[in-house]
Amino acid sequence: MSEFNYKKIVLAFSGGLDTTTALHYFASHYPETEIIAYCADVGMEEETDGLEAKALALGAKKCIVDDIAEDFIQNYYFEALKMNAMYENKYLLGTSLARPAIAKHLVQVAHAEGADTIMHFATFRGNDQVRFELAINAIDPSLHVLAPWRRPDLWPFKSRSDMVAYCKENKLNITASIKKTYSMDRNLLHISFESQDLEDPWRAPDLEHMWVMTKPVSQAKDQPEEVVVSFEKGVPVAVDGKKLSPAALMRVLNKLGCDHAIGCIDIVETRFTGMKSRGVYDTPAGTILLEAHRDLESICLDGVSIGLKNMLMPKYAELVYNGFWFAPEREMIQALADKSQEFVTGDVRLQLFKGAVMVNGRRSPYSLYDEALATFEDDNGLQDPTMATGFIAQNAMRLKVLAAKQPRYTTK
Repeated sequence: MSEFNYKKIVLAFSGGLDTTTALHYFASHYPETEIIAYCADVGMEEETDGLEAKALALGAKKCIVDDIAEDFIQNYYFEALKMNAMYENKYLLGTSLARPAIAKHLVQVAHAEGADTIMHFATFRGNDQVRFELAINAIDPSLHVLAPWRRPDLWPFKSRSDMVAYCKENKLNITASIKKTYSMDRNLLHISFESQDLEDPWRAPDLEHMWVMTKPVSQAKDQPEEVVVSFEKGVPVAVDGKKLSPAALMRVLNKLGCDHAIGCIDIVETRFTGMKSRGVYDTPAGTILLEAHRDLESICLDGVSIGLKNMLMPKYAELVYNGFWFAPEREMIQALADKSQEFVTGDVRLQLFKGAVMVNGRRSPYSLYDEALATFEDDNGLQDPTMATGFIAQNAMRLKVLAAKQPRYTTK
């Protein structure tokens, strides 16, 4: 057996298949090592019920269940929302944003408990190993990281099926079965489903039975519903006029979105490690807020500012996806995003119906929309119509020179 020279470890514990197996396995094989199970509750809802008792029964010396949902939404998700962040134009970064929040709290617990090692169960194929470890190294590079999926000398399991068998053999309580051992990650922003039958990108997901946060369209309400979301400096602060904390606001919109089948996507994404990965994601509140925020910006930001943000957004999303939250380049773009939101204050009215989110009204005390300028009716001399001739002539000058000197186009 390989040496296991760890005195005190903080284990990122979710109570799922991997960490249930790991806590029991390491606690029983290395009883001299003190393992502290830490669960960062980023909005896992009922999934945290009974978690402390479960961890202690599995062999943890201590279990900490820490509600960090408000921190996660306010200081990570809402920051990304200012940039309208989407990875590969589809993924709203639900897991990517939660990982740095969890990592920061893991480091804080390690400091408070006098541990020198953090253990996580992200696999060697995925993004989360990178996200956790880049964040930990950015905050405190003196801490050791133990990733058992990369240590075959310590970790005898090769698959989820192996772990299911181990848990059954040792009578450990797990929710997974050999038939439906989806890899799932849930927080207030989304839930993701990966692995098993979803590994075939042609096979349709069984949305009728697997849904958690977003109902399938077949089960959605039969009547549309309107909701008004209010923003202050780009940050959502109220729903239908009621001010709410960040986490409470997400829960209200998640419920509305769930009822109307909002925010379910089936995508193949490019992992930071280079391979392709297929997943099904439910992101009800995030889908509503993205539509609302982008629409409010349409009346509060000028066109050049919108264009600059749109140009930088893919890079920002890539940085977050790849784990560079605690990096100066992400913070530089964040500073631009913060500045851009100075006047993004107002209300957006949206209609939710059968999977669709449609904006049908927006208003702001800082709106750049001027009905007098945009009207098709008589503007009573507000604009000089002859000015458009000069504007067109100035912009056409370059094209005229190109046509004369370097002709490209013909009518043939």
